[in-house]
Amino acid sequence: MQKVTAVVGRNGSGKTLFIDQLRKQLASDRVRYIAFTDSYGVNVDGQYYLQLRWNQHDIDHETPTVGELLEKAYRLAGEDTPERRALQAHLYELFHMEEFLDKYIITLSSGELRKFQLTKTLFANPKLLIMDNPFIGLDAETRDQLKELLRILTTERDIEVMLVLSKTDDIPDFVSKITVISENAETIVYNGVSDYYAHQQEVPPRVLSEEKRQAILNLPYHDNDYECQKVVEMKNVSIRYGERTILKELNWTVMNGERWALSGQNGSGKSTLLSLVCADNPQSYACDITLFDRPRGSGESIWDIKKHIGYVSPEMHRSYKRDIPAIRIVASGLMDSIGLYAVPNEKDYEKCRWWLDIFSIGHLAERKFLQLSSGEQRLVLLARAFVKDPQLLILDEPLHGLDLWNRRLTKDIIETFCQRRNKTMVMVTHYETELPKGITHKLFLARNL
Repeated sequence: MQKVTAVVGRNGSGKTLFIDQLRKQLASDRVRYIAFTDSYGVNVDGQYYLQLRWNQHDIDHETPTVGELLEKAYRLAGEDTPERRALQAHLYELFHMEEFLDKYIITLSSGELRKFQLTKTLFANPKLLIMDNPFIGLDAETRDQLKELLRILTTERDIEVMLVLSKTDDIPDFVSKITVISENAETIVYNGVSDYYAHQQEVPPRVLSEEKRQAILNLPYHDNDYECQKVVEMKNVSIRYGERTILKELNWTVMNGERWALSGQNGSGKSTLLSLVCADNPQSYACDITLFDRPRGSGESIWDIKKHIGYVSPEMHRSYKRDIPAIRIVASGLMDSIGLYAVPNEKDYEKCRWWLDIFSIGHLAERKFLQLSSGEQRLVLLARAFVKDPQLLILDEPLHGLDLWNRRLTKDIIETFCQRRNKTMVMVTHYETELPKGITHKLFLARNL
């Protein structure tokens, strides 16, 4: 096998099945695999709920910290030698681990969680390291550093790396072989990056059909929509957990119709900021926050707020562990629930089917959610965010795990949806190229050290 191999293909093409079969063939304890779902699979005694990350009083404080878990993984992985300690120190420096070694695993951002998984796995000194979408959720600086680390590891150590990538523009330039899994499960092999790109067709600048674009633009408006000027207003908002300050005296105003890009390093507080808007963070009621021209705590319930907000995030993806049909996942967005606690009527299901079709996954409506690929799951959760035609879209890394075609499709849908009256959007991404057209404002959060 080549030193560095990439496995690519459309969402649902069978990349994970291909890797599963390979792992069975190799069947060695020197093979290590980090899956996309590892980012969402860590829980606390099997009990995880969407708001747990921000409800730290619910965490059993006998739960080990990140530092304790990594030290245990280090000891289990092999003998304590100067060379291995040097590798540990290098990984800690690379991923800025010192900044969150004292945190509980459940409180990590999706990017921090990915760094934790990578560090723990690299301690094991594997012969073959298979990494499923290792770059998603990482800020640009860390992505570049990880690529350089992989280059060094494969050059200086007896290790082979296989990268499973949905986002093919993340293929490092030092990859020596690329295996493409086609939608009929056939494989095509290319010798290196230049050979691969020479045979690829570019994704069109727009993939959403004109018929679907017009259908979105012609959606009827709701009588109960807020007619407001300030969708979000925060005054001197600070969020602290113990000695750690996540947000410090933040002032932020989002006006009706604006489209914001929210960015920042891993752990800088982007998801925490959005949790305040969605009322998922218990500290939100102690802050000076106004939503839809109404001060927080003035009598509105969480559900009054949520019914006007469409939301998708890594934390939400982590929360969906019930193996129910995809259409019921979408329907849960009508009731702002994780899971589904009431049976929708046929009119509601019709809306769900409509949005599944908009995202070109209508054929997956009755498929069980946990049987879908991670990219297909993300498309289902995106349909869930749009299904109630919200006034405020909060999209936290919405294109996670999507192939180039589905990323373009999703951007087309976002761009079209935001052209309608009374629609406001806040989007988090670590990739500038993922931002849809029409962004009006940008907010960069720096990490508080």
